[in-house]
Amino acid sequence: MPSTQRTPLIADDDPTLRKVRRSILPVVFLLYTFNYMDRASISYAQLTMSEDLGIDLATYGAVAAIFFVAYVLLEVPSNIIMAKVGARLWLSRIGITWGLVAVLTGFVQNETQLFIARIALGIAEAGLFPGLVLYLTYWFRTRERARALSAMVLAQPIALIIGSVSAGFILDHVTWFGLESWRWVFILQGIPPIILGIWTLTHLADRPSKARWLSAQQSAALENSIAAEYQGDRGDHSKIDLRALKDPRVLYLAVILMLGGIGSYGLSFFLPLVVKDINPSYSATSIGLVGALPYLCGAAALPLVGRWSDLHGNRKGAVIACLSTSVIGLVLTVTFRGVPAIAIGGLCLFAIGIIAYIPPYWAMASESLSRAQSAVGLALINSFASAGGFFGPLLIGKLAQGTNVTFGLVVPAVALALAVVLILFVRPAKNSPAVMTSTA
Repeated sequence: MPSTQRTPLIADDDPTLRKVRRSILPVVFLLYTFNYMDRASISYAQLTMSEDLGIDLATYGAVAAIFFVAYVLLEVPSNIIMAKVGARLWLSRIGITWGLVAVLTGFVQNETQLFIARIALGIAEAGLFPGLVLYLTYWFRTRERARALSAMVLAQPIALIIGSVSAGFILDHVTWFGLESWRWVFILQGIPPIILGIWTLTHLADRPSKARWLSAQQSAALENSIAAEYQGDRGDHSKIDLRALKDPRVLYLAVILMLGGIGSYGLSFFLPLVVKDINPSYSATSIGLVGALPYLCGAAALPLVGRWSDLHGNRKGAVIACLSTSVIGLVLTVTFRGVPAIAIGGLCLFAIGIIAYIPPYWAMASESLSRAQSAVGLALINSFASAGGFFGPLLIGKLAQGTNVTFGLVVPAVALALAVVLILFVRPAKNSPAVMTSTA
């Protein structure tokens, strides 16, 4: 009778984990970097685009918000498709199509065409973030997940730093071939994801068992270790459990993230206008440089919070502390709008909290789902965040119209304060990988 040998679980100091971090995280980081840069490029283009296309503040809020209509509707279908066809094919498709749409946005001629371009961008980008979160669950165990997510989410402030500085420079200096400078913001920031999408198609591994840079023993040990956290739920990654769509816990977490989305997209879509409102004498280049400061602060805090969350396993405490910091920062900015140093300091606190809360939040959310629920559940939760991206810019634009854009920050302040209250009542899921690991 042939003997069977169980594949060993991977150790915490196994060199395989370092190899996975070096191979997977840079690709995930770059995809999300260019994704967020393209999504928020309109915030800087608006500084001069508004005059050329005749767009007022309320209309700009609607233009920023309309992106999320198709984005929200397609998040869950996108993750289901990715689970079926594989990450390599689907993530590359997303990158190539959103890059093409971003480039074409640089050629719109009126408000209607701009609305159409933003809807198309939402269709193209739908599913990237929850797809990347799902992808990381294929490669990282619960105890490493917040740090892996931190490495991915670090792309957000880095993208906005690069986008702020480069967009400000482009607006002041680039008018090639007779095209207005705001058009080049879209064109130049849309080319890299096309190149990255092609690279992803040719190089990305769907999961450990398909990675040529891992031995058969390494890939088996890694997949076995991750599956063990789901009480032996080793079913293939294409297995889908639609019950997550009506799970009360998933919906509750989704509402919290929607409130967080109002805050995060308020920052990315309105920061340049807020900086200009704080000091109207700033040039576009100066706005880009000053606007990079909050993101630098957020980028510095992000890995520290992610590491603390992993070491202590306290996802909830980290989320509460971060969101409370954001509320304090917004109150300072709105209250001291006429004192630039304090107002900019408030924006830095806002950015620290709204950026650093993301990894512990998503670690908490992913730990609440079974393997079969992950594709649908993670996409559903992110759809609510995207709904926050719709309501946030729309409400900020409406409230700011007739007053000033800084006063519109009252909207994300109230939303984040409510999110803090809701997160207080979150309890660990009994069947989460984190609970199962701690009780094993």
